[in-house]
Amino acid sequence: MKKILSTLMLIIVMNSFSQEIQLHYDMKKGREILTSTIEMFRPDKLGNTFFFIDMNYGIKAINEETPAGINLAYFEIARVFKHKSFPLGLHLEFNGGLGRGNNNFGFRINEAILTGIDYSWNSPDYSKGFTLKAMYKYIVDKRNDSFQLTGVWYIHFFNKKLTFRGFMDFWRQDSIFENETTKFIFLTEPQLWYNITKSFSVGGEVELSNNFVTTEKGFHIFPTIGARYQF
Repeated sequence: MKKILSTLMLIIVMNSFSQEIQLHYDMKKGREILTSTIEMFRPDKLGNTFFFIDMNYGIKAINEETPAGINLAYFEIARVFKHKSFPLGLHLEFNGGLGRGNNNFGFRINEAILTGIDYSWNSPDYSKGFTLKAMYKYIVDKRNDSFQLTGVWYIHFFNKKLTFRGFMDFWRQDSIFENETTKFIFLTEPQLWYNITKSFSVGGEVELSNNFVTTEKGFHIFPTIGARYQF
């Protein structure tokens, strides 16, 4: 009973503070993964707060790297301090996560602390906008002298019936693939949504990455189909 009540309270809290929930199905053959995202963006007089929680679910055990059930949880929270009369803001961020693979052996996504400069622009009617960030990045147990460049954008079309949005990250991180070490990672996830109502949308995203997949070096493409609900 306590577990049920705890779960209900967690759902209530998430729904109270979240602006959006997404569910994606990975269409690449051999992956069969569902990913849920809980996301919030909240501006205020001192700047804005953003967080998201990603969770991956293996529909069935495909291989040792993709077990059935929840196999990854990842979390990011960021705060920007900015005065409305000044174009630049101070960005602070923390992220990290846990995963499950290799015959249920757990692994850690190294925590990272980021700080840097944020620049944002929005059109007067908020039909489009973008954000650029240049940050120092400390990756726990990996690098204490890294950096990250981030871009975020959104565009609403056809009286807000279509939304194109996404992000791009480029950062320094040493990754070992067999006997070769790579030094940089690139990740972008553009999304396209058809807004059926103000709250409910269908669409998907395409994950494009280089040296991001932990099991294989190089460039990868992972398309998804999905749905989202905005509170």
